[in-house]
Amino acid sequence: MNMIIKPTLKTLQKSRSLLSILTNEELSNTSIAPYYSSIGSHIRHILDFYDCALSVNSDNKIDLTNRKRNNDVETKCDTALQYLTQIIFKLENIGSKIEDNIIVIDDLGLGKIEMKYTFEALIAQANSHTIHHYAIINYILDRLGISVEDETFGYNPTTPRPKINLN
Repeated sequence: MNMIIKPTLKTLQKSRSLLSILTNEELSNTSIAPYYSSIGSHIRHILDFYDCALSVNSDNKIDLTNRKRNNDVETKCDTALQYLTQIIFKLENIGSKIEDNIIVIDDLGLGKIEMKYTFEALIAQANSHTIHHYAIINYILDRLGISVEDETFGYNPTTPRPKINLN
């Protein structure tokens, strides 16, 4: 398996683990300041990014602004798990397409632009983007009093971690 896909799948499995312990109410809770976003809105955003990244058109272009924004993914764990399963299936079956050159369309704040990318670079960006959103989700989980068993949830692998003295 490609060296970009393997860690990406490992990162996305954290979403499966998280969704398996949450209720629909916890997934959609928007009570945490300062942004009042829900865990579900972050999960939906992550999955929409991958969905766009895996949707190459006939001109070999990917439009990252063309997101589904399905509210059910934000509010229903089962729907979010189904969407996640679809994304994982597409990633597992990407084959040699991972090495393609592509054009990515995005809006960086001044309107849509086109940028030259490799598909590998886009998937690596999606993985980092996912971990960034996991960090925000981790904050929400903490404020809701929900703990996850994964100590690495929301931490980038390159982020120095403080050493804890257990003596």
